[in-house]
Amino acid sequence: MNLKTIIVEDEKTSREILKNYLAKYCPNVEVLGEAENIEEALVLIRNTKLDMVFLDVEMPYGNAFDLLEKLGEVDFETIFVTAYDHYAIEALNNHASYYLLKPISIDELIKAVDYVVETKKREQELQNAVLKPIITSVDGKITIPTQDGFEVIELSNMLYCKADDNYTQLFLVDGHKKLVSKTLKYFENILSESGFVRIHKSYMVNVNYIKTYKKGKGGTVVLNNDKELSVAPSRKAALLSFFQ
Repeated sequence: MNLKTIIVEDEKTSREILKNYLAKYCPNVEVLGEAENIEEALVLIRNTKLDMVFLDVEMPYGNAFDLLEKLGEVDFETIFVTAYDHYAIEALNNHASYYLLKPISIDELIKAVDYVVETKKREQELQNAVLKPIITSVDGKITIPTQDGFEVIELSNMLYCKADDNYTQLFLVDGHKKLVSKTLKYFENILSESGFVRIHKSYMVNVNYIKTYKKGKGGTVVLNNDKELSVAPSRKAALLSFFQ
């Protein structure tokens, strides 16, 4: 699989070394451009369709995390490159695909590229395939409290749940919604074994009603009612595990 990338690095020598390594050891990677600061990187990323970005952590007038914050949701894999290992935790919190320490190890560079290839292949397979949930039906019921007592809801009638502070909104197949004085974490605990998966800090979905997955850093899912919901990068693996 061919990958398109850019190199964001303020040191020209470091850019040249990385570019030469990629050309020699990762011929499937095409370097479309280079940037030596955040502003140049923003322009390149916003105007180029990329599979991954090699991103130096420390740059003039800001750092890699400032750049990602300015970009918001991204649809490429990020490989952080730095001389300092104390950024590793923050890189993981920003859902880095890989973390390379300078001077760059050729073996580690190849592993990083291979990791992105495998991630992209899995996304492409899912994108091109007809989604087939491993769980073919959701059985059971839950009860939710009401002013007068409780209401019984069929799990098969629930499309998704949405966090609303300390409440949760339940969106039903018939178009109705229910507001419940329970947190989304509560529903995650009781529904995770019944064909529901947490895809975002705000959403939990019934996998049987997922119609389409759109790839990206986390991607999005489209439900049978055409509702499109974001998938957090850290939740993508859990979602994909429901499909074969």
